[in-house]
Amino acid sequence: MDIQTFLELCIGQWFSQRSSYQFDTEKAESQKSELTVEWLEANHSTVVSLCQQYNLDPSQAIGGKKISWNSSTDYGQKNQTGNATIILIPDSNQPKIGKIIQTFQSQTSSQGSYLLAEDEALNLTLEVGDFLMEERIWFASENLRLRTSLIKGNNGYSRTAFYSEIRRLPPQKAA
Repeated sequence: MDIQTFLELCIGQWFSQRSSYQFDTEKAESQKSELTVEWLEANHSTVVSLCQQYNLDPSQAIGGKKISWNSSTDYGQKNQTGNATIILIPDSNQPKIGKIIQTFQSQTSSQGSYLLAEDEALNLTLEVGDFLMEERIWFASENLRLRTSLIKGNNGYSRTAFYSEIRRLPPQKAA
């Protein structure tokens, strides 16, 4: 599988369940979300702008994903909504590795790297302020996506999470 095929599999609407653990507070949390993943072409204004912000050639980007979410926790807290954009710029000699730019809520952005491993899992590494975020994404099937994430701060790991995401299929047309 190449990176373009992997990204195309991500496009669509997903029901996500997350279990996370905060190491410093020893708090476990569950969360349910509705995710929408949209493809952004390489010439999309957001892709071009973010590449230019990091002095990267926008013509080298293969495009990006805009991810929107609406989440609720098991603890009766308010729903959380938001979005993030991820831009991918493959290495010209080894397209299974490359750079990523990620922005949250169109405000804070960070740069990192990706690796599409031999087992067809996408590994993302991002530096966000004083934190290092590592995420691994893979498909158990075309409609079941799994993710793990680790966030590491100056004092070691601060949070880990596991996600299972089921693709929301479009309604069947009446015969």
